[in-house]
Formats: sequence, structure tokens, C-alpha cells
Amino acid sequence: MKRNIKLTIKYEGTNYSGWQFQKNARTVQEVMEEALGLITGEKVSLIGSGRTDAGVHARHQVANFKTGSKLPLKNIWMALNSNLPRDIVVSSVEEVKAKFNAQHSARSKIYRYTIANTNFVDPFIRRYAAKCFYELDVNLMKRAAKHLVGRHDFKSFQAKDVIERDSVRRIKSISIKKDGELVYVDIEADGFLYNMVRNIAGTLIEVGRGKFTADRVKEILKKRDRRFCGPTAPAEGLCLMKVKY
Repeated sequence: MKRNIKLTIKYEGTNYSGWQFQKNARTVQEVMEEALGLITGEKVSLIGSGRTDAGVHARHQVANFKTGSKLPLKNIWMALNSNLPRDIVVSSVEEVKAKFNAQHSARSKIYRYTIANTNFVDPFIRRYAAKCFYELDVNLMKRAAKHLVGRHDFKSFQAKDVIERDSVRRIKSISIKKDGELVYVDIEADGFLYNMVRNIAGTLIEVGRGKFTADRVKEILKKRDRRFCGPTAPAEGLCLMKVKY
């Protein structure tokens, strides 16, 4: 019987076209599967907790794969980090029950969107924060975000997807805080639609700069039409922070 191995992964997504395998682009999943193939001698199919878009980062992505390899977990962990590029690191390797599935077993995910609210972005964070030179009113952004908490149809915040998906999701919490020139938007939900967090972030930025009122967010939800929400915020500001099981 094959073992089911769970990986916790960190990656800096700048050089990748997202997590999910694509025919004509380099992705994190592809790089990971190549390394696992070298280590196990098998063709490995890696199941991720969810896709992240091109340029998006992860502090806590989770994936699992089945293998007939008898290699000790520590050997797999050490060999993976030796064979992966420096912008991908496996932080833990563990054997889990056969029924565990990184995608379907997930209860919720937490994403963070980071905004550099300044004219000139610190070069040490430029890959991890999106610039906004308009002065943002964080209190207005917090008022607007309250309309998004709970179970709603988020079709207005969904980018066009390859597959038609149910657009109802439950946002458990949204936290917005300012620390110096950085504004952090943390969102926990039972699931996310394509570009949902980036579209929410873009809309909240419009509120913070005074272009949208806080109550307009409630109206955007009711419209169920992507054309009414704010612009899609840049990918570099987004990071998958945690997957809960």
C-alpha cells in the first residue's frame, strides 16, 4: 500500500506562473513534481490545497502525494530541499492517513494582501507588496470590509474562470491593519474564487482612497457583476499564509 505524504511548502512566486501545472509555463507544482520524481524514482502527482496565480507567494502551501518509496521522511525532506531552487522550500514532511487530500480536506485558508502605502517602495519589500501612493483611510476600509464577512455570493469579485464555479463562499474574518507605510488585509474563508482576494483588495483600496464609499461594497455584492467592483490588485501583494484542516 502506498504511503500518503503531506508537504508544507513556502515559495516566492515571482519567477513562476502560479502553483498549478501549465503546458507552456514554469509553475511551482511542476518544479516540485520533477524533484519528487528524481527522489522517489516514480512519476509523482502532487495535489495542492489550491492554486495560486502567477507572481503570488505562499508561506504555508500544503500538498500531498502517494508513493511506494520506502525512504524515511527526513531523507525525503532533505533531498527535496537540496533539489529545489532557492525560492521554494519545504518546511515539513509528514505521513498522513490515506484519505487525506490537501485540497478537499481543507477547512479554510488565510490570505494576506500587503499594500505599500507610499510613493517609494522599500526595495527589500518590493516583490511582496503592491504600491499605492494615494493616502488610504484604513478605518473606511474596515467599515467596508464588514459587508463582506459571512456567507455571500461573491460573483462580483470573481474573475472569469476556465470552469464555471459556484460563487457562494463564506468569509470568516477580514482584518485590516496599518504598520508604518504597510497596510495588511488578512482574509480567512472556506474557499476562494479566481482572483477573489485581489479583487477584494482592489475594491478596498478604492474605498480607502475615497473613490468608493464604504457602503458601496454592499451594493457591489448585490450586483453579482465583476464590472462594478474595483480593479484587480497586483499579484505581488498576495500571499497564502495558512491552510487549516
